[in-house]
Amino acid sequence: MRIAHNVTVNLKRGACICVPKLPLDNFRRGTGVEQEQSRVAIYARVSTANNGQDPTMQTRELKEYVERRGWQLAGEYVDVGISGSKEKRPELDRLMADAHRRRFSAVAVWKFDRMARSVSHLLRVLETFGSLGVDFVSLSEAIDTGTPAGKMVFTVLGAVAELERSLIIERVRAGMRNARAKGRRIGRPPQTQLSSELRSDIASAYQFGGTSLRLLAKTFGTSLATVQRCVCVSRTRDGDDFAGPAKNELEPPTR
Repeated sequence: MRIAHNVTVNLKRGACICVPKLPLDNFRRGTGVEQEQSRVAIYARVSTANNGQDPTMQTRELKEYVERRGWQLAGEYVDVGISGSKEKRPELDRLMADAHRRRFSAVAVWKFDRMARSVSHLLRVLETFGSLGVDFVSLSEAIDTGTPAGKMVFTVLGAVAELERSLIIERVRAGMRNARAKGRRIGRPPQTQLSSELRSDIASAYQFGGTSLRLLAKTFGTSLATVQRCVCVSRTRDGDDFAGPAKNELEPPTR
């Protein structure tokens, strides 16, 4: 480390100040990821592989950018023929795994949408990088989360993602209210639609015919749970206490 000599600066009216020794390296240090030589991983992606899209352009510009910043290239991660709407991608998964292993201190991409198409996905990725101490750099948008301006953009993205989640929840709830008002069923449809007569026949066959629940389910082409509900409703309606069939009642009686 080179040390600057003491410098005396003359001011007006005969006053002077003495500047103490400072490391010259301090004047060369920048902000963000430039504070030390960092190991940087680059990520590139193209949606199609046979329509003239080539990730080489992205990787070439990213390598030139890494070289200009004086960083050390830690690795290349390139997904070819995979849409950005998919959160699971082979190279992206490998990138996240290596981030957890602390194999690099920053990730550089050519553009935000190369990493993620949705704001919520991008925010989750950035939150993961932030918790691991990994900075995120976007070349086209000139964003570096290691700088104050980059942190501000990250905060804005978080607010936008939170607004997006709130709007989605409100739309879903409004749709459910509208469906209930029209008399529609909310939730998974039943496996089988049984009329009231068939439900009564199932309960009667179980109570008076000595048939097992499993055999009744197979005979009527329905599930075991549906048969249990039919028997339970029938006994409750008749005034009997019924907590469900015993385990040995699921099998046919031995003759």
